[in-house]
Amino acid sequence: MKTRLGCLSHKSDSYNDFSEFLPPAHETTARCLKVSSNEVVRWSESFDHLLSHKYGLAAFRTFLKSEFSDENIEFWMACEDYKKIKNSTKLVSKASKIFTEFIDVQAPREINLDYRTREKTKESLADPSPNSLNDAQGKIYSLMEKDSYPRFLRSKMYQDILKRAQAQGQRRSV
Repeated sequence: MKTRLGCLSHKSDSYNDFSEFLPPAHETTARCLKVSSNEVVRWSESFDHLLSHKYGLAAFRTFLKSEFSDENIEFWMACEDYKKIKNSTKLVSKASKIFTEFIDVQAPREINLDYRTREKTKESLADPSPNSLNDAQGKIYSLMEKDSYPRFLRSKMYQDILKRAQAQGQRRSV
């Protein structure tokens, strides 16, 4: 716990690498650009749009990792996968895994849920359905949208992605 708190006190607006969604600055060919500046701008218009875009989601995940709060997006993504499960045996197994990893008190990657939502989710997972995690997922979505998303848009990381995408766009049009 002490180590984790020590890491948090050193937290900055830095990030390691976002090369997975933008090419190196020296690569100017059109085929290397994976995201346009228009698309990066659209990420700022809607949290849903950010999450629905492959590279937007990757950038947001990287940002949350830099802030030591990636459990929220990981939980949200696990819920999205959970909703797609058709096999009832797999549904039970996945529900148990998600509960143990994210929802249970003292879970290794515990998300910030109020008592009522945690208990309601626990009850609904006693007989899992594709909608069992909807309330908890909605709370975490709202938390990210109101808290993490605005910080992401103000971050040096997002601003750098936008500048690089704009620079790549300008080089392609020359």
